[in-house]
Amino acid sequence: MDANLPITAASQASFPWLSSIVLLPAAGALLMPLLPVSDSEDLVKPRNLAIGVLLADFILMLAVFSKLFDSNDGGLQLIERTSWIPFIGLEWSLGADGISVPLVILSGLITLLATIASWNVKSKQRLYFGLLLLQASAQGLVFLSQDFLLFFLAWELELVPVYLLIAIWGGNRRLYAATKFILYTALASLLILISGLALALSGPEFSLNLTEIASRDYNQRLELLCYLGFLIGFGVKLPIFPLHTWLPDAHGEANAPVSMLLAGVLLKMGGYALLRFNVQILPEMHVQFAPALIIIGIVNIIYGALNAFAQDNVKRRIACSSVSHMGFVLLGIGAIDALGISGAMLQMISHGLIAAAMFFITGSFYERTNTLSIPNMGGLAKVLPITFAFFLTSSLASLALPGMSGFISEITVFLGITSQESFTSLFRAITIFLGAIGIVLTPIYLLSMCRRVFFGPRIPALAKIDEMGPRELTIGLTLLIPTLIIGFWPRIAIDLYEASTDALSQSLYSHSFIAISNIL
Repeated sequence: MDANLPITAASQASFPWLSSIVLLPAAGALLMPLLPVSDSEDLVKPRNLAIGVLLADFILMLAVFSKLFDSNDGGLQLIERTSWIPFIGLEWSLGADGISVPLVILSGLITLLATIASWNVKSKQRLYFGLLLLQASAQGLVFLSQDFLLFFLAWELELVPVYLLIAIWGGNRRLYAATKFILYTALASLLILISGLALALSGPEFSLNLTEIASRDYNQRLELLCYLGFLIGFGVKLPIFPLHTWLPDAHGEANAPVSMLLAGVLLKMGGYALLRFNVQILPEMHVQFAPALIIIGIVNIIYGALNAFAQDNVKRRIACSSVSHMGFVLLGIGAIDALGISGAMLQMISHGLIAAAMFFITGSFYERTNTLSIPNMGGLAKVLPITFAFFLTSSLASLALPGMSGFISEITVFLGITSQESFTSLFRAITIFLGAIGIVLTPIYLLSMCRRVFFGPRIPALAKIDEMGPRELTIGLTLLIPTLIIGFWPRIAIDLYEASTDALSQSLYSHSFIAISNIL
């Protein structure tokens, strides 16, 4: 390993800002049981407390990262490191770099909006909003942890709220979907734990610190096994084919706010972890596996798109769309190029906003129609013109219309593939061709869904329903306006992570003594 990875640069925090960001929602969750069980109009409701805490946490994120985080520094900053449980070597070790900061901000925004979108949740409010707050803390801890065991505990902790949110507040098959989710992710976690501990034990002394783990040299067999363990473990969350089958069921049964979290944040954890562990800690093995990741990414793109055609449920079709779009993240990661990795980061940010918007708007008209079945809807454009405008805009963003963030992220990934001279010309050409097929399929299944839902024969039972209110309009605009801003001004996002992705690609190049062309 090269000790000069971007993970090793240090900037000690004078105040535990990152801990404050992580722990503030958890503190709010602890207050939930103290609230009275009441349907009165008191200000101190579970919903209001959760929104207030998450809004304060999001403002804190923006203040800390805008004032104290130097985007020109590709290494770790705001480092906090304190011994927590010494006899097992566990430290409370947090740090932020360009890979984690955009995703922390994204998760804070999506969680806040998902909580506001939960305005009409009536049953078990204290538990529901407490779980959302606990989920917010777990998400932040995943992105900021610099101790493997701390990362793993956060990774496991975030599974519990999602399981309960689906199992209690989901649809008719909620227990099946929640059980499938927890089985897939729990078995994947076992591989992550074994792989991480194997690396922690393979050195002169046991260490769980990611900086120390990244600086070590490992034998090829251990690297191979750990890389595969991480790839499968994190690939379930991304998700990669064929480990994706939990996702359509989870989305199909979860309520809209939980689907916002699943698509906007949880899938990004898989992409983040691949960058943090497979790419940053095991760069030599990643160089060898890069073509395989690109092939898997192409399978994801085309399979997800084709599978979307078969779905007659709006949310399941969007879920399959997410499988397809996350294939571009794999392409970017596999490109081992600064442009490709930058495209993967931008795709995660872009998809997080777009998918959250699509699931939110879907939930908005589900509250009015009580159906997600595409054949049972029609003519909604005349009844819900504003909802139609929002859904069409988010669909256009998803199909990578020029001028929107999806276009910039996908074209950046393709440029990363074409500029990587380590791949043969034939491999690059086939990759671009097959990826383009996925891009062509996307508008077909998305626009056909828009046509069937909002046009066609009008369903008499849906002739009189209310339009989106001010609260829903605010949420929709908050998600869609950034996709337009990034589409026209991508530097606003790229500047946050470019120094880190450049440093990461340079580290990969320093380990590219194994010629990829020979592998192909």
